[in-house]
Amino acid sequence: MRDVIIWTYDWVPKGPRGFVRDLRLRWACEEAGFPYSVRTVAFDGRETNHLEQQPFGQVPFLSDGGLQIFESGAGLMHLARRSEKLLPRDAEGEAATLQWMFAALNSIEMVSVPWWFLEITGAKDNALTGWMSNRLDQLEKVLGEREWLAADRFTAADLLMTDVLRVGKVRAFGDRPATEAYVTRVTDRPAFQKARADQMAHFAAADETRGTADS
Repeated sequence: MRDVIIWTYDWVPKGPRGFVRDLRLRWACEEAGFPYSVRTVAFDGRETNHLEQQPFGQVPFLSDGGLQIFESGAGLMHLARRSEKLLPRDAEGEAATLQWMFAALNSIEMVSVPWWFLEITGAKDNALTGWMSNRLDQLEKVLGEREWLAADRFTAADLLMTDVLRVGKVRAFGDRPATEAYVTRVTDRPAFQKARADQMAHFAAADETRGTADS
């Protein structure tokens, strides 16, 4: 089986560690049992130093044989198509998984990321709060009725939705017990625990190279 190569930054400040989106691809490979390696581009100069691989200067992107794919959602979908553990092979299960993957990115994350940014920058009136509350309340109803989003089992949809929801401020926003139980259940999976620990170790090792304790 060919190795997947996951590309991320060589270093990031301590704040984003554990949340840089190469974790989504590491996690998917761990769940699927795919061999993979991690390679890096420099954090310094990231706006322009890898535009041929990622036109917005972001990470992750992945290499799989002759394929090169950017955007974590696209990379995750590519990996999911290679593994029934991530994406069911029956038409109904596949469709349900894909729709919830897109929902995580387009219905939840497109609200949660700008809302989070306004929160951490100290905006006095976060105009997105009502929208955010509505989306999370709707999701809470769904998660109150099922253990998994699709196919009655863990899929790439749960991986992606959980990664969106586990951000601290998002997770703490409101009292949503079904959502909290869901995030806890999914992040307790050994594959997630390993992927996160490996990412944290990767960036911690880079501190020594840079000679920094940047927080």
